[in-house]
Amino acid sequence: MTPADHEHAPSDHEGTGPGEHFDAKAATWDDDPDKRRQSGEVAAAMAAAVPLPPRPRVLEYGAGTGLVTIALLPHLTEPSVTLADNSSGMRQVLAEKVAAGALPSPTRVWDLDLETQSAPTDRFDLIITSNVMHHVQRLDTVLAAFAELLDVGGHLCITDLDQEDGSFHDHDFGGHHGFSREELAARIEAAGFTDVRVGDAGTIRKDGRDYTVFLAAARKA
Repeated sequence: MTPADHEHAPSDHEGTGPGEHFDAKAATWDDDPDKRRQSGEVAAAMAAAVPLPPRPRVLEYGAGTGLVTIALLPHLTEPSVTLADNSSGMRQVLAEKVAAGALPSPTRVWDLDLETQSAPTDRFDLIITSNVMHHVQRLDTVLAAFAELLDVGGHLCITDLDQEDGSFHDHDFGGHHGFSREELAARIEAAGFTDVRVGDAGTIRKDGRDYTVFLAAARKA
């Protein structure tokens, strides 16, 4: 992954160990104003797409430095927040943000990769993930784990790249070149979700080009 990739650290399958591409970038991740802009667009789309009950139990998977969750906080009332990432560098930044009060206390920070680990026994009302799933090779496995982690009636929000020509990653990349909205919606439904809706969620600006981002929102059946 390159420093220009506007993404939150996901399960990584690009040659080195999981998350290692993101460890060295974590300390300066938030310096890019476009990352903050896009995180705000994503959070606004999520807040508009699903009901946000009081005191929600929220999990962000592949949270990176927590920019999307932080942008979502004004829309949440007394949330219980868990942030999961398999990059030790990102988890260190998250821990520092919790200590500094940028994230509510207590916010839990997990080392979690649902492609290789079983889903924890904890349950959530809302799971969010942003620009992570195109790195996930065992997509149906992770979607099924999301369904397991949500209580009945809980909501899932996935934002990611629309299908693109492969130019977004300017290096060897073994993941998805974005997604067909229709195909991903079908796979979300097959994993045990209902009321699947897909809409626009802003853009990512990279190398002078805008890549469109969608939001897929669903409810656990």
